[in-house]
Amino acid sequence: MILPDFKAFPRTGRIIGLDWGARRTGVAVSDASREFVFTRPAIVTPRGDASWAVRVADLARAENAVGFVMGMPVRLSGEPSQTADEIRAYAAQLCTYSDLPIVFVDEALTSMEAQQSMGRVRRDDIKKRLDSEAARVILENAISIMGRM
Repeated sequence: MILPDFKAFPRTGRIIGLDWGARRTGVAVSDASREFVFTRPAIVTPRGDASWAVRVADLARAENAVGFVMGMPVRLSGEPSQTADEIRAYAAQLCTYSDLPIVFVDEALTSMEAQQSMGRVRRDDIKKRLDSEAARVILENAISIMGRM
């Protein structure tokens, strides 16, 4: 189920952060206390392949997660980007494989912040790790928001 905000989102338990991409979805997972966030390997699928949702739902079960946080690209004006409808459609697809709540959070500048936190790394490593590092930033931001509620 897609929630409009964190009001009905579980207050405790592991959360999965997702930085959706057409070919590669970055993944991060919090611990149950939400004090720590860990990256997981990105989920790589061909464009339009529904198996990404199955793999994310399977990961949620394996991690005993209680919910998902998905990055939503927003323009500087505050308007959703062109990708927003596609991300909403993929979130709806995930709802067919998992009944865990999903909340969207602004992902503005998360890839840039993630790349800066990675420091100096080889170009190949950036491609392999950047999406999950961005998911980590998204999840950390969401946990911070929930902590202020």
